[in-house]
Amino acid sequence: MYRIDLHAHTRFFHGRRRVGDAYDPIGVRLLAGTARARGLDGVATTNHDYCRRFENEVAGVAVIPGIEVSTSRGHVLVVGPDPPAESKPGELTPSETVELAHDRGCAAIIAHPYRNSTVREVDADFDAIEVNGKHPRTREWVERLAADHDLPMTGGSDAHYPVEVGRAYTAVDVEEPTPENVVRAIRDGRVEPRVDDWLPYRLIGRLYRSIHRGKGQLDAPDWATPGVGAPPKNE
Repeated sequence: MYRIDLHAHTRFFHGRRRVGDAYDPIGVRLLAGTARARGLDGVATTNHDYCRRFENEVAGVAVIPGIEVSTSRGHVLVVGPDPPAESKPGELTPSETVELAHDRGCAAIIAHPYRNSTVREVDADFDAIEVNGKHPRTREWVERLAADHDLPMTGGSDAHYPVEVGRAYTAVDVEEPTPENVVRAIRDGRVEPRVDDWLPYRLIGRLYRSIHRGKGQLDAPDWATPGVGAPPKNE
């Protein structure tokens, strides 16, 4: 069983692509070093709308290629051996993103399904649904959603700062954490989300909840909630 953070970013800012491209090699080393310190075996680099390939192993930690696609209805993680190099925000539908992922031998995962997203409402052949490290208290919602759609769950920190790595991660039942093996494990349901309840992570989570709630980006289902977000207006 390997511990892999399936949602992490090599930079802490959006835009400024040239600056980011120069920073990414530093960012991946910081991610991998923090992952190793936190006892993880691997990390997926899922930057927004572009995939930059790194070495298969950095600082003793497996690096899984990925991209976080900004679809027309929210974010979808594409992880595996051959993610697309780039995507244009809002251009692809969730269904088109799933098809693209599968054509390239990758898994398609609904990212943070209750934050600024309606991807969860789309009838597409997703491979998994994420328990997001920025909002671990939504796990109950995700569990019900996954059960309704008969899908496995993964865990990812959604880290933009290295200190956030491992806040949520995925236990993956594979003999070796290669991208191909990870994809097969996700599709076979040999994955389990884990959330680290370390005090600093809880404090960071409260901060993110406050920020995203203030932006109106948190949606709650229409049944009893664990106290995060606001009831939807038209669900």
